Amino acid sequence: MDMHVRGKLVTVLPRLWGVGAMLCTAGMLAATAPRAEGTPALIAPPVSGGLAAAMVSAQTQAMETAFRRALAEAAAPDRALSAYYRATGYAPLWTGEGGADLARRAALLRALGAADVHGLPARRYDAPGLMARLGDIRSVRALAEAEVEMSRAYLAYARDLQSGILIPSRVDGDIKREVVRREVADLLDEMRAGEPRQILRALAPQSNEYRRLQKEKLRLEGLVAAGGWGPVAPAQSLRPGASGPAVIALRNRLIAMGYLTRSAAASYDDKIQAAVQAFQGDHGLETDGIAGPATMAALNTAPEDRLRSVIVAMERERWLPTKRGARHILVNLADFSARIIDDDRITFETRAVIGKNTGDRRSPEFSDAMEYLVINPTWHVPRSIVARDYLPRLQADRSAASYLRIYDRQGREVPREAVNFTAYNGRNFPFSVKQPPSNSNALGLVKFMFPNKWNIYLHDTPQKHLFQQQKRDFSSGCIRLQEPFDFAYELLSRQEADPKGFFQSVLATGRETYVNLKEHVPVHLIYRTAVTRAGGKMQYRGDVYVRDARIWEALERAGVTLVGPNS
Repeated sequence: MDMHVRGKLVTVLPRLWGVGAMLCTAGMLAATAPRAEGTPALIAPPVSGGLAAAMVSAQTQAMETAFRRALAEAAAPDRALSAYYRATGYAPLWTGEGGADLARRAALLRALGAADVHGLPARRYDAPGLMARLGDIRSVRALAEAEVEMSRAYLAYARDLQSGILIPSRVDGDIKREVVRREVADLLDEMRAGEPRQILRALAPQSNEYRRLQKEKLRLEGLVAAGGWGPVAPAQSLRPGASGPAVIALRNRLIAMGYLTRSAAASYDDKIQAAVQAFQGDHGLETDGIAGPATMAALNTAPEDRLRSVIVAMERERWLPTKRGARHILVNLADFSARIIDDDRITFETRAVIGKNTGDRRSPEFSDAMEYLVINPTWHVPRSIVARDYLPRLQADRSAASYLRIYDRQGREVPREAVNFTAYNGRNFPFSVKQPPSNSNALGLVKFMFPNKWNIYLHDTPQKHLFQQQKRDFSSGCIRLQEPFDFAYELLSRQEADPKGFFQSVLATGRETYVNLKEHVPVHLIYRTAVTRAGGKMQYRGDVYVRDARIWEALERAGVTLVGPNS
């Protein structure tokens, strides 16, 4: 694409600057007059002296006036774009004759032509259409319209690449991320003042994750073009010791995926078992070395499906804050995991339980900052859980859930015998419900707070057996951690000489205690079915909430394709 654009610029642009000839009176000769940089060419008659200078000046002024008027009219339907050009005196950004305009044109057309590299809808920016428009300018109006169209294409490309093609909440209401769109004037001013190629390169997320996702996208596109990983393994389940065509197909797929060196083995031997275990680890499956139904389904997934996951992950990466924090907490809902990341390196990780995939229990996606820990927490039961889970039980049996206590609006504990639970419903129940600190508390012995309007936090749990499940969506929305104490020690290590000793001493009191973090830690609740590992293989996960499927459908409607037109 670069060579094509470069060649077209050489042939098209000289014609562009000759547009002034169309405006001269019949009988004038084709000789270019001197003019101010940034205005289209004028053609002057073969006269000399003061008269020639006066004619050139008049023609230049007329041309500038005509261009400004045409540009104002072309930009008028877009209020922000119109205001920008008005503020700059209707000076062209892309279609002037000077070297700066030429550099901006060339850089933008190259970037738009390669938009698919980022998984963007290339047709939206229509680089071929812009090229054709630039090559067919026959009037000042056409020149002004081309100027506006280039600005529109740049703004669409810049916003899509910088903050995403989609509005997340319109795809799924549980994606609480707010897209920050930069102002039109800021984007255009930046382009006018800076080096175009650098500015265009800087639009994409600068995270290592995004760059690695780009590489995986390119790799998968090559695989798709080459026919993928070969025939699927035709079996529901395969175990060590098995043999036959299905095992051979499994072997060949593992070789094609890079999990097994070239082999002629026809039976499910130790090497195939080790390869299956490595594959299972990279796909969030139980690493038992048995190719059961879940493992076979993952192994037989087509590269096109993996490519969709990667493109969705790239879009999701554009939704995240530009500054994630040198140290931050990353909760991947699709991976049922929580990690502490320091300078792109995982320094702590643990299994997690997320919100159940039903009703209003699904865990939302958003970013915030962890501010404090609560050791020996009281569970303030959310009203939604009281109405949905506990009030019906109490109406049937007032002694149910005896570990809970009832409080009135003044904070006084109310004996259950004094409450007629059947007189209330979820909307008018006037009491609050709490569970005091204990080993059986629903929050366990510690919770980690990043105050937010969805009342989501990380916490311990007495239900340790749930962490042995492969698919761990059991909570009412909050995130339960398998190793909350170790998580706390790591967080406190930045402010306590003996973080474990400090934590245990507070825990031993049995009293609810708030411990502020001296440095707040950014928390990102994300949902990624495709995740990279620095120096390792790609990680793929199931779409537990079916959010990525909805995002891909929305991307397709926006014009995103699996394989770009130049592939």
